[in-house]
Amino acid sequence: MSVVLILLGIGIVLVLAVIAIYNTLVGLRQAVLNAWSQIDVQLKRRYDLIPNLVESVKGYMAHEQQTLEKVIQARNQAMQATGVAEKSAAETMLTQSLRTLFAVSERYPDLKANANMLSLQEELASTENRISFARQVYNDQAMRYNTVIQTIPSNFVAVLGGFTKSDFFQVGAAAERQNPQVKF
Repeated sequence: MSVVLILLGIGIVLVLAVIAIYNTLVGLRQAVLNAWSQIDVQLKRRYDLIPNLVESVKGYMAHEQQTLEKVIQARNQAMQATGVAEKSAAETMLTQSLRTLFAVSERYPDLKANANMLSLQEELASTENRISFARQVYNDQAMRYNTVIQTIPSNFVAVLGGFTKSDFFQVGAAAERQNPQVKF
């Protein structure tokens, strides 16, 4: 009789441990999803600022139409991207096209002095900082989640519960890792 009680006690402890691990995994997965939605909010803010920036620049840079079109095209591609890897690659392209736009705008003294342009640049710079912070938070959450689903004993529960590895939001291009060079 005591052997049965001991086995029953061990069984109950194991079931409770599995439930606790499962609940932890669910909480971590939700934290990753929340962090991703925070990136999404900041990216939306960025996407909303870009058309205003392009409109401000248009009058000054009429013969730089190709640069403006690349920015809008990169913005549209980034807005349509889904998933972490695709969104990361699209954001890299958008960032590069914005850098080109700002480099070209340096050639126009009137544009550099335009209050609306300066305000938009400041807003975009602030948004870029927010995006960077949100990416860091997302990657921290993804790392925490991935660590738990890959360690024993939670990896067994993760497989049974269908928990899959979360992708990191990474810099896609080698050029993105280098300092920008502005030439006049």
